[in-house]
Amino acid sequence: MDLLQLPANQPRDRFYRGGERIAEFRGDGPAAPNTPEDWVGSTTCVRGQDPVGRTRLADGTDLADAVAADPAGWLGDDHVAAFGADTMLLVKLLDAGQRLPIHAHPHRTFAHEHLGSAHGKAEAWFLLTPGVVHLGLREDIASDRLLAMIENQDTDELLELMHRIEVPAGHTVYVPPGVLHAIGEGILLVEVQEPEDLSILLEWRGFDLDGVTDGHLDLGFATALEAVETTARTAADVAALVRGPVEDGDCLPAESAPYFRLDRLAVDGGRSVPAGFGVLVVVDGPVTVGGTASGARIDAPAGATVLIPFAAGDLTLAGSGAVVLARPPLARRAS
Repeated sequence: MDLLQLPANQPRDRFYRGGERIAEFRGDGPAAPNTPEDWVGSTTCVRGQDPVGRTRLADGTDLADAVAADPAGWLGDDHVAAFGADTMLLVKLLDAGQRLPIHAHPHRTFAHEHLGSAHGKAEAWFLLTPGVVHLGLREDIASDRLLAMIENQDTDELLELMHRIEVPAGHTVYVPPGVLHAIGEGILLVEVQEPEDLSILLEWRGFDLDGVTDGHLDLGFATALEAVETTARTAADVAALVRGPVEDGDCLPAESAPYFRLDRLAVDGGRSVPAGFGVLVVVDGPVTVGGTASGARIDAPAGATVLIPFAAGDLTLAGSGAVVLARPPLARRAS
């Protein structure tokens, strides 16, 4: 089973602008309008639009079907023993052509109980360009007040209640489930998340959204807001969710470990990484990516994305540059 360099996989007609920075980063041609997300190595579909969002391999096979047919080859025996044929991972390139709406994602417990989903949606961002993000509340807010702000679309007031953080390129931001957030205009980032498309949208004015209908996961806002954190986080609390710059190694705080892993790996000559399923994004290249079992070698420029099956063997990196490697949680640390 070989390493696979993937083309862009950008669902069309998303509700916010973007896509040009992804095309520039990848070295592709002009982007179609409203294609701000590249779903990389995805076994997940856009909510309500199956199979949109899922990766297809070069022979046309749906990646989800390929993993289901050979879970040990793709994921490894330890992973399969802990999680079955679930990759436990979704990676995206995201280009915020405008500030994203204020939203939050449910915890896996809420998602299981109310939506029948296997996952919630914890996520983390590795910023390729600097920018402003809004993350968490600066003060407690009562649920009835929050509901009224949503109904009246008093989103300027809500944004003022959130922490505003300027994040340099090369830093990471971890977003726990339930925490309100919004990515600022102009940011290009690599996102790692649980493999679900579950968003509770508190803002839709100025976006191609029918938030009254689609903002609450078909639960109604009164129920959906039970999944949203309404208590304040201190500036120190929020600062602890931001890390960087990490020149080499783990990019995330320990609390993200049950959900996914994300490493920035510097390449100066050669190095190896133990076998395991993952998605690699070359942020500075070119670098040569190889698999010791498969013998495959890919000369990958900056902007390339590579899908890594377990059966490819230990990963080798050579050249001069840097990559970001997203992987599922370790089986022993799952919860």
